Amino acid sequence: MASTEGLMPITRAFLASYYDKYPFSPLSDDVSRLSSDMASLIKLLTVQSPPSQGETSLIDEANRQPPHKIDENMWKNREQMEEILFLLSPSRWPVQLREPSTSEDAEFASILRTLKDSFDNAFTAMISFQTKNSERIFSTVMTYMPQDFRGTLIRQQKERSERNKQAEVDALVSSGGSIRDTYALLWKQQMERRRQLAQLGSATGVYKTLVKYLVGVPQVLLDFIRQINDDDGPMEEQRERYGPPLYSLTKMVIAIRVFLTLLWERYDTFKLSKDQMNLLSEAAIVYTSEFERFVTFISDVFANSPFFISADTAGILWSRDNEEYKEIIVQAGRTYEISLMVESENSYIAWDFSLMQGKISMLPYIRFLLLYLLLFLPDSGYLCFHTYFCCLSSVYISVVFYQDIGFSVEYINASGEKTLILPYRRYEADQGNFSTLMAGNYKLVWDNSYSTFFKKTLRYKVDCIAPVVEPDPEPEPLN
Repeated sequence: MASTEGLMPITRAFLASYYDKYPFSPLSDDVSRLSSDMASLIKLLTVQSPPSQGETSLIDEANRQPPHKIDENMWKNREQMEEILFLLSPSRWPVQLREPSTSEDAEFASILRTLKDSFDNAFTAMISFQTKNSERIFSTVMTYMPQDFRGTLIRQQKERSERNKQAEVDALVSSGGSIRDTYALLWKQQMERRRQLAQLGSATGVYKTLVKYLVGVPQVLLDFIRQINDDDGPMEEQRERYGPPLYSLTKMVIAIRVFLTLLWERYDTFKLSKDQMNLLSEAAIVYTSEFERFVTFISDVFANSPFFISADTAGILWSRDNEEYKEIIVQAGRTYEISLMVESENSYIAWDFSLMQGKISMLPYIRFLLLYLLLFLPDSGYLCFHTYFCCLSSVYISVVFYQDIGFSVEYINASGEKTLILPYRRYEADQGNFSTLMAGNYKLVWDNSYSTFFKKTLRYKVDCIAPVVEPDPEPEPLN
């Protein structure tokens, strides 16, 4: 079991510095050009023959923005490639291409076989990437887990869970489920895995104690799985860096699939020209080559990306951008306020804060509970003695608890009347800003009055920036 001492989960700041070492070379300009050309061909087919309800649904999908998540886009590309491979199977071709009677049809059939080979290669690369990435993540996680019977049980449970999921997919396919149905199920299973991880990472109370001390999951790993997929967490940096080229490839492959679907239904009446077939061929070749390049690149990025970093490394990165942050302890039952006197409207007020999460020993509470049971429930004496002995002989038990604090912003005019700018709400952390409509006193309030026992360590930064006033232009000299 690898030690996690002195480690903390990767941060967005760390990933930003790490990704700086891995710039992705821009996609070929042919991607946008050919995507546009494919859209024109799709429009041409629909003008000749109005789309059916199912075809309209596909066209609407092609016109929508791709998903935001990297892994969802990967699954979307895999789904579309499998749909295209299905359409490129000779048994699915129009009869004119299955049994060509002209040299042009024979040439088109040859081109389609070449395109099928290209998509087969890209599809294989996609599956290989997903399989290796999943194995790498699980292997990395297991290095931080107990290397005893608990680790064996975790591996057996994972294998059993994956067999059950695969059986669910096989049953769907056997019952006649479509490719679309299959990938909807696969993505649902992926989201279920993520939900379960999020629940594990956000576990509290007794359940969290069981996870940590009986199952042996280290705290740093619980923190990692709790925050890794937050909307503004570490993975958002990945989406900003590498999402745009993947989004372009997603739109391109959907366009190719939609064109083939419409073309096969209209092949009897739509005369496909050689230039149009060459355009399809070029689009397929550019897409598959660029997608394989992206998958190879992102695989290298993921393979070298750590899960954890040292606190010293995080501190260095944190200090670069956070020198203006302050810390204050907000005692239980108290509030903390900052007043900003704004001299002019259209000033800019911004804040960024978070709570430093802490630990609490569970042993005093267990002792109190057992003493209560001994005094008021005499029949539970043996149980209490046995449990108390186990507690005394165990290692110090602590539970990380996730705190929040109330926060609101209000405006106070010269007569003392208050106007609520930001309604009260409780946060673990928050970032925000607004432009002032009036000059006067603006108050930021952190409220811990609802807490009876727990003080909160608040780390915050507040800025108030006056509007930029452009100087009046100098009058032109008189002639």
